Parts: sequence; C-alpha cells; structure tokens
Amino acid sequence: MIRPDLSLPIPETIGAAHFIGIGGSGMSGLARMYLDRGIRVSGSDRADSAALRDLAARGAIVHVGHAAENLPDDADTVVHTGAIWPENPEFVLAKERGLHVIHRSQALHWLIGGRRLVSVAGAHGKTTSTGMIVTALRALGQDPTFVNGGVIADLGASSGTGGDDLVVIEADESDGTFLLYDTSIALITNVDPDHLDHWGTREAFFDAFARFGDDAREAVVISADDAGARRVRDRLTHEHVLTFGEADAADVRLSDIRTDGPVAFTLTHRGETAAARLAVPGAHNAVNAAGAVAVMVALGIGFTDAVRAVEDFAGTIRRFELHGVERGVSVYDDYAHHPTEVAAALAAARTVVGDGRIIAIQQPHTYSRTQEMYREFAEVLENGADHTVMLDVYGAREDPVPGVDGALVAGAFADASHVHYVPDWQAAADYTATVAREGDYVITLGCGDVYRIIPQVLAALAEPGE
Repeated sequence: MIRPDLSLPIPETIGAAHFIGIGGSGMSGLARMYLDRGIRVSGSDRADSAALRDLAARGAIVHVGHAAENLPDDADTVVHTGAIWPENPEFVLAKERGLHVIHRSQALHWLIGGRRLVSVAGAHGKTTSTGMIVTALRALGQDPTFVNGGVIADLGASSGTGGDDLVVIEADESDGTFLLYDTSIALITNVDPDHLDHWGTREAFFDAFARFGDDAREAVVISADDAGARRVRDRLTHEHVLTFGEADAADVRLSDIRTDGPVAFTLTHRGETAAARLAVPGAHNAVNAAGAVAVMVALGIGFTDAVRAVEDFAGTIRRFELHGVERGVSVYDDYAHHPTEVAAALAAARTVVGDGRIIAIQQPHTYSRTQEMYREFAEVLENGADHTVMLDVYGAREDPVPGVDGALVAGAFADASHVHYVPDWQAAADYTATVAREGDYVITLGCGDVYRIIPQVLAALAEPGE
C-alpha cells in the first residue's frame, strides 16, 4: 500500500495521464472525467472489467495486468490509488522518469479547480448520500459535476461532468485525503472510528473530522444522532452548523419512520413539515435522506423542494441490489463491510423479506478490520440474518495475517448452527442453494469481490432437484 503524500505539488497542467488501478469505481470515474476534458488517458488494472472496456470505448488505452511497458513514453502525469504497492512496475518507472506522480485525490483536486464543492464524508452512508444529493439536484434542474464511490442507478455512472459551477464528491477519510479539498459544504454522515491503521487513535480520527468540518467555507452538515458525530460536533468552531436526525433539537428533524416496504418518513425544518417516501428500503436511508435535504438547504434550495427531489433517488449499484430470482429465492448484493453497515443492510432486508428468511454470504474485508472487529461482525450477522455463509477474508491492500480468516468470525457466533464457514466459493454457492427455500433472500455482503459469487449462487439454485 502507498500512503498518499499530500505535500507533493499538483501540476498546473496534467498533460497525458496514466492511471494505475484504472478499473476501480473511483479511478474509472475520474479517468472518464479526464477524457471529458480532452486529456489523453491510459491506464492498467489487475483484471479485466466492464469499466476497462467502457474506458477503451471512450478512447483510453487500457491494459490488463501491471507492467512497466504499459506506461506510455509520452505520459506526463501518473495517477495512482493507495491500493497499489511501492514495487508496482509502472509506479517505479514513473518515479525513475521524474514524472508527476500524484494520488487520485490530488488528481480530483486538480479537476475540481475553484468550483463550489460539496464533500460527503463519514464511516457509513456516504456513497448513498452523495447519490441522493446528485439525483436531487438534477431533479431540480441543476447540472453538477460529481464523483461517487458507487454507480448511481438512475445515471448508470459513478461520475459525470456537469455544466454548473457545483461539484459533489464522496470524500475519503480512510487515508486523510478528505482534508485536501477546498470544500464549501461538508456533510458528515456519521463518525464511527475506523481505519485506525492510518489514524492511530480514535481521538486523532475525531480531530480529523472536526478539521474537515471547520475547513468548510460555507457550512457543516452533521448528524445529530450518531455518537461519534456528536463528539465531533462538540469540537467544531464553525459558525454555520446544520444538524439532521431524530434528535428533537436537529435542524432537519426526522420522525415517523415507516419501514414496511420502501421507507417513508416525515422531515421538519424551521416549522415546515413534509412527508417523504423513497424507492429504497431501510431506516438508514431515511437518515441519509435527511442529511441530503440538509445539504440542499445549506445550498440555498427550498426545504419542500429538496424533500420532493430526494424522493427520486433509486439507489446505487451494490447497495441492496437485486441480481436475480431463482426457485423463488431472491439474490441481492450489498457493499456493507463494517459491522454498522452490515447491521443496516440486514435491517433493510428484514423490512421487505416478509415471511422469508435472510441468508447472508459474508466476505470479511481486510485482515486488520477483521482482526479488530470479528466479534462485532459475528454479533450483527447472528442477530440480523437467519443463517450466514462465511467466506474467507478479502485482503485488498494487506498481506495475510495468520489466524485471521473467515473461520475466526464464524467461531465467534454464540450459536454455531447459525453459521457455516465455506472457503471454497463453489461449495459455498452449492451449500447456500441447499439451505435456501422459496421466499428467502440471499444477500452477499462485502466491498471486495464477493459479488462475483452471485452467478454461482443463481446457477446452484437453478439446478433441478435442489
């Protein structure tokens, strides 16, 4: 893993840009926006994907696999993610050539320029909240530029170049890069200490969020309910703070949440009250909507107009996304990779599954998080799902840690009959098909590549005699 060096100067002119790790949702979106600006783009990723093929169709030169020869002779700037290793041959060669080598956050900073920026940060809900804000602004006739961590269902893209002066981004707190941007309005969805491998201590994590909020030029929008957000709120010195949530004192107050299907709720602001109903399930999405409405109010949009506009949000890809139904069993995928997110995803599924059961297929993400939180994962899975199929850890940028695997999480279940550890994916898919029955929901959970097991699960369900 390469930690971003935010002290490095960002070049005034990018020239031809080469992206190492171009297939990721954030990097591919950024590359598309560079192409929109008329910049020559090349890049590589370790595996082929729809994102790579789309970029190639748009004129980018893309490579599957990392090799020094992938770096064009005429490249001026190299953009990388934190997920690559210092030994990456393209990264090494770029350094040897003396090229501008910048982190993706710096590449985004260059792209934003001096425009009015809404930055969305938080441990959970930031991708959905960003999607809600972008969708609502477009419903109101605005045309913002946006960069999100996931594909917005209505738009079929994770990024887009708009014609307005407004930019909306999902800002990453995991490596401190959310402090780089010249933010106008900061949204803090919640503050659940994570990524302590970077921050070191919880107090440092809270202080970083306080700095993120205080650095906003216009306003800070922050949860009134989340315990971590309240700790950050106490540290803020900003003159314009707008809170949202179910707390009585929240500036945009959420009440009357109904989760029997797509979530419905009531929002109140300065004496105005408006009922809302989303196309997506889950009480957590009502909270996300309250935050999105508060951001739009901070932007100067009328409260009632903001509520009506946020109702148009149809979700983001890999957030409780239905992939297929076989033998009466619905198979969903969700990006949840932290205990709080897993609990929210399972709670949302519970509101719509009816008399069916929930079968979770969990892929723990990173060895450090699994080692720190395996008990919490076991608890939320045992409480939220009727049965869990546990896969092995998706290491991402980390090297394996002895003893830290799916069996560690499975072993923390109070009732071993509620979980089955199956490291082999085909065996896991076959086992899931034997457990599931008509009316059940199967939901894959994790931000790694767990979604790739879905075709195997659907095929296993479709097998005669199962």
